[in-house]
Amino acid sequence: MDKDRIIQELNFKAVRSSGAGGQHVNKVATKIELSFVVQNSNGLTQQEKNRILLKLGNRLTKEHVLLLQCDESRSQHKNKELVIKRLLELLENAIKIPKKRRKTRPKRSAIEKRIASKKRNAQKKANRAKPSWD
Repeated sequence: MDKDRIIQELNFKAVRSSGAGGQHVNKVATKIELSFVVQNSNGLTQQEKNRILLKLGNRLTKEHVLLLQCDESRSQHKNKELVIKRLLELLENAIKIPKKRRKTRPKRSAIEKRIASKKRNAQKKANRAKPSWD
């Protein structure tokens, strides 16, 4: 994954942010909408593209475009940085191949300790019973 090339392929659009903010929010376009076309990217290998399409399929449009938006800050530049950072993290997590789980067994000493503990508890409860007069 070539981050610099991916950043060059991004499309940005500045939009008016919603919510509270008074006169400022009505005048200034600080919300950033980012679009990234996964299929046309030269910064990803074909294997990485397939993995992203599989993992992020529910977040992509029919044309395989990933859309993200950010309006956390009142600064357009800060929102642009945040949305780029969020996109790169999303792509890295989608590409990452999880380690295979190896089956493990408990050690013999752990098994013996557990059985000994069970026997102690059983003996403790057996001693609580009323004695028989037979």
